[in-house]
Amino acid sequence: MKKITLFAFGFFCICVLPCLGQDTAYIHPNTGEKGWTNVFEKNLSNAIFPAGVWKDSAGIFTASKDEALWSNDQYDDFAVDLDFQTADGTNSGVIVHATDLADWIPHSVEIQIADDYSKEWSNVSPTWQCAAVFGHKAATNKSLKHPGEWNHFTITCRGKMIWIVLNGVLVNECNMGLYTSAKTNPDGSEIPAWLSNPMAILPLHGHIGFQGKHAGAPIYFKNIKVKKLS
Repeated sequence: MKKITLFAFGFFCICVLPCLGQDTAYIHPNTGEKGWTNVFEKNLSNAIFPAGVWKDSAGIFTASKDEALWSNDQYDDFAVDLDFQTADGTNSGVIVHATDLADWIPHSVEIQIADDYSKEWSNVSPTWQCAAVFGHKAATNKSLKHPGEWNHFTITCRGKMIWIVLNGVLVNECNMGLYTSAKTNPDGSEIPAWLSNPMAILPLHGHIGFQGKHAGAPIYFKNIKVKKLS
Protein backbone atom coordinates (compact mmCIF):
# COMPACT_ATOMS: atom_id res chain seq x y z
CA MET A 1 0.00 0.00 0.00
CA LYS A 2 2.82 2.37 0.87
CA LYS A 3 4.52 1.64 -2.45
CA ILE A 4 1.35 2.47 -4.34
CA THR A 5 0.95 5.70 -2.40
CA LEU A 6 4.54 6.73 -3.09
CA PHE A 7 4.15 5.84 -6.76
CA ALA A 8 0.96 7.92 -7.00
CA PHE A 9 2.64 10.86 -5.30
CA GLY A 10 5.60 10.63 -7.66
CA PHE A 11 3.30 10.50 -10.66
CA PHE A 12 1.50 13.60 -9.40
CA CYS A 13 4.74 15.52 -8.96
CA ILE A 14 6.18 14.53 -12.33
CA CYS A 15 3.10 14.55 -14.54
CA VAL A 16 0.43 16.69 -12.91
CA LEU A 17 2.16 19.59 -11.19
CA PRO A 18 3.83 20.91 -14.35
CA CYS A 19 0.44 21.06 -16.02
CA LEU A 20 -1.07 23.24 -13.33
CA GLY A 21 0.89 26.25 -14.45
CA GLN A 22 -0.17 25.61 -18.03
CA ASP A 23 -3.82 25.41 -17.04
CA THR A 24 -3.70 28.99 -15.79
CA ALA A 25 -3.18 30.02 -19.42
CA TYR A 26 -6.74 28.87 -20.14
CA ILE A 27 -8.48 31.52 -18.01
CA HIS A 28 -8.39 35.24 -17.34
CA PRO A 29 -6.22 35.85 -14.27
CA ASN A 30 -6.86 37.98 -11.22
CA THR A 31 -4.50 40.84 -12.02
CA GLY A 32 -4.90 42.21 -8.52
CA GLU A 33 -2.73 39.38 -7.23
CA LYS A 34 0.97 39.67 -6.49
CA GLY A 35 3.26 39.76 -9.50
CA TRP A 36 1.03 41.75 -11.85
CA THR A 37 2.22 45.23 -12.82
CA ASN A 38 1.11 47.93 -15.24
CA VAL A 39 2.99 47.76 -18.52
CA PHE A 40 2.70 51.54 -18.91
CA GLU A 41 2.83 54.34 -16.40
CA LYS A 42 0.41 57.25 -16.45
CA ASN A 43 0.72 59.39 -19.58
CA LEU A 44 2.88 56.64 -21.14
CA SER A 45 6.00 58.10 -19.55
CA ASN A 46 7.82 54.76 -19.72
CA ALA A 47 6.63 53.74 -23.20
CA ILE A 48 8.49 53.73 -26.51
CA PHE A 49 6.64 55.39 -29.41
CA PRO A 50 7.03 58.28 -31.86
CA ALA A 51 6.26 61.59 -30.19
CA GLY A 52 2.67 62.75 -30.51
CA VAL A 53 1.23 59.51 -31.88
CA TRP A 54 -0.17 57.79 -28.77
CA LYS A 55 -2.09 59.44 -25.96
CA ASP A 56 -3.41 58.42 -22.56
CA SER A 57 -6.97 59.65 -22.03
CA ALA A 58 -8.05 58.70 -18.51
CA GLY A 59 -6.28 55.36 -18.78
CA ILE A 60 -7.39 54.58 -22.34
CA PHE A 61 -4.57 54.43 -24.89
CA THR A 62 -5.16 55.24 -28.55
CA ALA A 63 -3.07 56.32 -31.53
CA SER A 64 -3.44 58.84 -34.35
CA LYS A 65 -1.19 56.94 -36.77
CA ASP A 66 -0.08 53.42 -37.64
CA GLU A 67 2.83 53.43 -35.21
CA ALA A 68 3.25 50.84 -32.48
CA LEU A 69 3.37 51.46 -28.73
CA TRP A 70 6.17 49.46 -27.08
CA SER A 71 6.99 48.36 -23.57
CA ASN A 72 10.25 49.75 -22.29
CA ASP A 73 11.02 46.41 -20.62
CA GLN A 74 11.69 43.13 -22.41
CA TYR A 75 10.22 39.81 -21.30
CA ASP A 76 10.88 36.09 -21.55
CA ASP A 77 7.99 33.95 -20.22
CA PHE A 78 5.06 36.20 -19.34
CA ALA A 79 1.32 36.78 -19.42
CA VAL A 80 -0.20 40.06 -20.59
CA ASP A 81 -3.79 40.93 -19.74
CA LEU A 82 -5.74 43.82 -21.24
CA ASP A 83 -8.99 45.21 -22.55
CA PHE A 84 -9.39 46.40 -26.13
CA GLN A 85 -12.15 48.09 -28.08
CA THR A 86 -12.49 48.13 -31.84
CA ALA A 87 -14.17 50.65 -34.12
CA ASP A 88 -15.70 50.03 -37.54
CA GLY A 89 -12.96 48.40 -39.63
CA THR A 90 -10.28 48.21 -36.93
CA ASN A 91 -7.16 46.18 -37.74
CA SER A 92 -4.61 46.14 -34.93
CA GLY A 93 -2.79 43.66 -32.74
CA VAL A 94 -0.78 42.80 -29.66
CA ILE A 95 2.85 42.11 -30.53
CA VAL A 96 5.05 39.72 -28.54
CA HIS A 97 8.70 38.63 -28.73
CA ALA A 98 9.65 41.80 -30.63
CA THR A 99 13.40 42.23 -31.01
CA ASP A 100 13.60 44.91 -33.72
CA LEU A 101 11.27 47.84 -33.08
CA ALA A 102 12.15 49.59 -36.34
CA ASP A 103 11.33 46.50 -38.42
CA TRP A 104 9.08 44.57 -36.08
CA ILE A 105 6.86 42.67 -38.51
CA PRO A 106 9.32 39.85 -39.41
CA HIS A 107 10.95 39.97 -35.97
CA SER A 108 7.95 39.32 -33.71
CA VAL A 109 4.64 37.49 -33.37
CA GLU A 110 1.39 39.42 -33.73
CA ILE A 111 -1.81 38.41 -31.98
CA GLN A 112 -4.39 39.90 -34.30
CA ILE A 113 -7.14 42.32 -33.33
CA ALA A 114 -9.73 43.06 -35.99
CA ASP A 115 -13.33 44.11 -36.41
CA ASP A 116 -14.45 40.76 -37.79
CA TYR A 117 -17.94 42.18 -38.35
CA SER A 118 -16.73 44.73 -40.89
CA LYS A 119 -16.77 44.46 -44.67
CA GLU A 120 -12.99 44.74 -44.70
CA TRP A 121 -12.21 41.83 -42.37
CA SER A 122 -15.23 39.53 -42.35
CA ASN A 123 -14.22 37.72 -45.54
CA VAL A 124 -10.43 37.53 -45.21
CA SER A 125 -8.43 34.47 -44.21
CA PRO A 126 -9.23 33.40 -40.63
CA THR A 127 -5.52 33.84 -39.86
CA TRP A 128 -6.07 37.58 -40.46
CA GLN A 129 -9.04 37.82 -38.09
CA CYS A 130 -9.27 38.58 -34.40
CA ALA A 131 -7.33 36.40 -31.91
CA ALA A 132 -5.37 34.70 -34.68
CA VAL A 133 -1.63 34.32 -34.50
CA PHE A 134 -1.43 36.56 -37.54
CA GLY A 135 -0.66 34.76 -40.77
CA HIS A 136 -0.22 31.44 -39.01
CA LYS A 137 -3.05 30.07 -36.87
CA ALA A 138 -6.71 31.07 -36.73
CA ALA A 139 -8.73 31.36 -33.55
CA THR A 140 -11.67 29.05 -32.86
CA ASN A 141 -14.78 29.18 -30.69
CA LYS A 142 -14.44 32.94 -30.19
CA SER A 143 -17.06 35.41 -29.06
CA LEU A 144 -15.87 38.82 -30.22
CA LYS A 145 -17.87 41.84 -29.13
CA HIS A 146 -19.04 44.47 -31.59
CA PRO A 147 -17.26 47.79 -32.20
CA GLY A 148 -17.71 50.16 -29.28
CA GLU A 149 -17.73 47.34 -26.69
CA TRP A 150 -14.77 46.26 -24.57
CA ASN A 151 -13.15 42.86 -25.10
CA HIS A 152 -10.85 41.11 -22.65
CA PHE A 153 -7.62 39.49 -23.84
CA THR A 154 -5.11 37.35 -21.95
CA ILE A 155 -2.04 36.24 -23.88
CA THR A 156 0.39 33.83 -22.20
CA CYS A 157 3.84 33.13 -23.64
CA ARG A 158 5.85 30.32 -22.09
CA GLY A 159 8.77 28.97 -24.09
CA LYS A 160 7.57 28.49 -27.66
CA MET A 161 3.93 28.14 -26.58
CA ILE A 162 1.32 30.90 -26.89
CA TRP A 163 -2.17 30.72 -25.39
CA ILE A 164 -4.87 33.28 -26.21
CA VAL A 165 -7.98 33.75 -24.07
CA LEU A 166 -10.68 36.08 -25.44
CA ASN A 167 -13.68 37.07 -23.31
CA GLY A 168 -13.30 34.09 -21.01
CA VAL A 169 -12.66 31.41 -23.63
CA LEU A 170 -9.40 29.81 -24.76
CA VAL A 171 -9.57 30.52 -28.50
CA ASN A 172 -6.04 29.79 -29.70
CA GLU A 173 -3.03 27.70 -28.71
CA CYS A 174 0.11 27.83 -30.81
CA ASN A 175 3.43 26.01 -30.68
CA MET A 176 5.90 28.30 -32.46
CA GLY A 177 8.36 25.43 -32.81
CA LEU A 178 6.15 23.77 -35.42
CA TYR A 179 6.37 26.75 -37.78
CA THR A 180 9.71 26.05 -39.43
CA SER A 181 8.93 27.56 -42.85
CA ALA A 182 8.53 31.20 -43.88
CA LYS A 183 6.32 30.23 -46.83
CA THR A 184 3.78 27.67 -45.62
CA ASN A 185 2.21 26.79 -42.29
CA PRO A 186 2.09 23.20 -41.00
CA ASP A 187 -1.45 22.88 -42.42
CA GLY A 188 -0.21 23.90 -45.87
CA SER A 189 -1.71 27.41 -45.88
CA GLU A 190 0.37 30.25 -47.26
CA ILE A 191 2.21 32.66 -44.96
CA PRO A 192 2.20 36.37 -45.93
CA ALA A 193 5.49 37.23 -47.65
CA TRP A 194 6.33 39.98 -45.16
CA LEU A 195 6.56 37.41 -42.33
CA SER A 196 9.96 36.40 -43.65
CA ASN A 197 11.32 34.71 -40.53
CA PRO A 198 9.88 31.34 -39.48
CA MET A 199 8.31 31.56 -36.02
CA ALA A 200 10.40 28.60 -34.89
CA ILE A 201 13.61 30.63 -35.07
CA LEU A 202 12.37 33.85 -33.44
CA PRO A 203 14.03 34.81 -30.13
CA LEU A 204 11.75 34.43 -27.12
CA HIS A 205 13.03 37.53 -25.32
CA GLY A 206 11.63 40.85 -26.45
CA HIS A 207 9.28 43.79 -26.13
CA ILE A 208 5.48 43.75 -25.98
CA GLY A 209 3.79 46.08 -28.45
CA PHE A 210 0.41 47.41 -29.51
CA GLN A 211 -0.31 48.32 -33.12
CA GLY A 212 -1.72 51.79 -33.74
CA LYS A 213 -4.29 53.23 -36.13
CA HIS A 214 -3.89 50.79 -39.00
CA ALA A 215 -6.04 50.77 -42.16
CA GLY A 216 -7.60 54.09 -41.12
CA ALA A 217 -9.56 52.81 -38.12
CA PRO A 218 -8.72 53.45 -34.45
CA ILE A 219 -8.05 50.98 -31.66
CA TYR A 220 -8.40 51.52 -27.90
CA PHE A 221 -6.57 49.74 -25.08
CA LYS A 222 -6.85 49.91 -21.30
CA ASN A 223 -5.91 47.98 -18.14
CA ILE A 224 -2.72 46.60 -19.69
CA LYS A 225 -0.94 44.47 -17.09
CA VAL A 226 1.89 41.96 -17.27
CA LYS A 227 3.25 39.21 -15.08
CA LYS A 228 6.63 37.57 -15.51
CA LEU A 229 6.43 33.79 -15.28
CA SER A 230 9.24 31.81 -13.68
